[in-house]
Amino acid sequence: MTDLSQGSAQGASQGVSLGLPVMPAPDFPADVRARLETDAKEVIARYPGSRSALLPLLHLVQAEEGYVTRTGIRFCAELLDLTTAEVTAVVTFYTMYRRRASGDYQVGVCTNTLCAVMGGDEIFDDLKQHLGIGNDETTADGKVTLEHIECNAACDFAPVVMVNWEFFDNQTPRSARQLVDDLIAGREVSPTRGAPLCTYKETARILAGFPDERPGAVAAGGSAGPASLAGLRLHRGETSAARVVPQRAEPPRDEADTYATPTSPSPAEHPSSHDAPSANATGTNAADTTAPRTNATEEEGE
Repeated sequence: MTDLSQGSAQGASQGVSLGLPVMPAPDFPADVRARLETDAKEVIARYPGSRSALLPLLHLVQAEEGYVTRTGIRFCAELLDLTTAEVTAVVTFYTMYRRRASGDYQVGVCTNTLCAVMGGDEIFDDLKQHLGIGNDETTADGKVTLEHIECNAACDFAPVVMVNWEFFDNQTPRSARQLVDDLIAGREVSPTRGAPLCTYKETARILAGFPDERPGAVAAGGSAGPASLAGLRLHRGETSAARVVPQRAEPPRDEADTYATPTSPSPAEHPSSHDAPSANATGTNAADTTAPRTNATEEEGE
């Protein structure tokens, strides 16, 4: 039986494409490879065994090209003395590694159970129509890649949208549309909590273990929000009155009725839509009998 590589070579010589990739994969240009090797050696030195550095090295090559290419897989395999099959097995297992070119901003809409019930499915469907793309597709200008993702571990701020793994809490179809419009237009966008937003390639380099050198980025790191700490407050016997807010409340908007992303509130000022006291058997608010009831199904601006 003819060897696959031999068959591919024979087909190429006859001008016939067999659909098989050229082996081996092309290498990075010499200057790019030299720079990546310097960074890779720094990463590998952090681990007692070199193969333990595979995950950050995959983020490193993703930071170079925006996704993990066959060239990136070859680079990791050669530096760690692995086969390309072993590296590919890891790349295809973890969803944070992209396998094809994507946008500068990965917009992930959580459609897991709670976010879906709170409006995540509606947001995702609305964004698909608004952007004219489907799941895991990219806008023609290369700015935004849209995808539905599993739990973001921020259920108390549902529905949640993430952009390059930074949180945008308590979203609505309207606020999510404004968010992607701002990203495409190049306007400043600030997450609800956490570090300032950066491009997907920049995010990948940070995930590879290199410091975020932007002024104030590290100090801006987010922390748990009020709803996340509700159980801890109860355990400590703290009895401060809970705040009742509309579910899926609109983010702050400026006088021009646009999404005021640069001044998004801090976690302390941005309570979860679930951070509300329960009602007793008579329907009276157990924490404050004078507090007005809020219609949990009404969405502002929709």
